[in-house]
Amino acid sequence: MNKVLIIGIVASGKTTLAKRLSKKINVPWYELDSIVHHQSATGRNKRTEDEQVEAIMDIDKDGNWIFEGTDRESYQCLYEMADTIIFLDTPLWKRKIRIFVRFLKQKLGVESCQYKPDITMLKMMYKWTLDFESNRDKFEAKLQLYQNKVIRLYDNRDLSLIVK
Repeated sequence: MNKVLIIGIVASGKTTLAKRLSKKINVPWYELDSIVHHQSATGRNKRTEDEQVEAIMDIDKDGNWIFEGTDRESYQCLYEMADTIIFLDTPLWKRKIRIFVRFLKQKLGVESCQYKPDITMLKMMYKWTLDFESNRDKFEAKLQLYQNKVIRLYDNRDLSLIVK
């Protein structure tokens, strides 16, 4: 397992899992949000789809990687490139709680973020979550195309299914 794609919706535990797995197998991890929204000297800028793929290909040249993020059209190439795809399918009730707790932590300055943690963003996170659930069948059909390399986890704490 050299190239791992961790995919899931908002607050499913992707970043936590990526950090733990990276440490366990000694492979660098990358947030796909940082690929899409690149931090530069002039601020945070959204890359074009071509620029996103170019950034991914640059990282891929180094060999091993872990990418984590939500499912976006712009980086579908990762499904093919990955040796393992981990779908973090955390229960909806848990994700809803995590979204709110994350919002509170960000407002209190306990947790940092790359966006403005306001009510609009909080509403968007709940909207994205509900949109994902409404379109889950389409996402599940995509995963079927890669079923030979998909691992479905309902919790980000158990690495036993990933690392032997």
